[in-house]
Amino acid sequence: MLRNLKMHWRRLRNAETVAIRGVKVRTARDEIPKRMRSLLFKGIYETDECDLVESEVRPGDRVLEIGAGIGLVSLLATRICGQDNVFSCEANPNLESMIRGNYRLNGWTPNLMMRAVTSDGRRLTFFRSDDVFSSSTTDRGLAGDRICVDSLAINDLIGEHHPSVVIMDVEGSEVELMAAADLSRVRAVIVEMHPQIVGEEEIANLVRDTEAKGFHLAGASHKTCLFRNAGH
Repeated sequence: MLRNLKMHWRRLRNAETVAIRGVKVRTARDEIPKRMRSLLFKGIYETDECDLVESEVRPGDRVLEIGAGIGLVSLLATRICGQDNVFSCEANPNLESMIRGNYRLNGWTPNLMMRAVTSDGRRLTFFRSDDVFSSSTTDRGLAGDRICVDSLAINDLIGEHHPSVVIMDVEGSEVELMAAADLSRVRAVIVEMHPQIVGEEEIANLVRDTEAKGFHLAGASHKTCLFRNAGH
């Protein structure tokens, strides 16, 4: 009830920004899709990832985020461990101005790479959906267009940025990336699962293989899981 009241009040005011968990994001009507705007007005956009980031990311951590969206999760990580310690990748070129605008609103500049992330750094087709939530490297048959994008190899990113925490929300590509990633020096991985895209069996395999790499499932919030490295 409170969330709905908050959403209606912000709509009536036509709020152009909201504060969520100590950071600000843009909510101007001409910038944000309607469904995303409603979630931001309610304060529940990316709640699961944000909960796990707040519980796991510590001052001094180095964070690699794969799949930045509008930048809310990386802003939260930046608030915790500092601008110079957060590195983000985003494949959808339509989101760059939104991410940079949200950082600017908070007085920061993102360490942002507008690239997809793959196991091998190949060039690939990206299915850019009219609904920002559903853009993916997997063809889901949704309204939108397809574009060719460059990618960065995940182990090159890990080798360059030495993250202690990896955050991943990549609409199904988590299966490929988690299988390929050398996570031996990473303390924690926060990954949103997409069984509706890749299937329940692939997700079960992902969890099993991640545990075989020395991680344990330390927490979960709906479809988002926190894995901790038993060696750290």
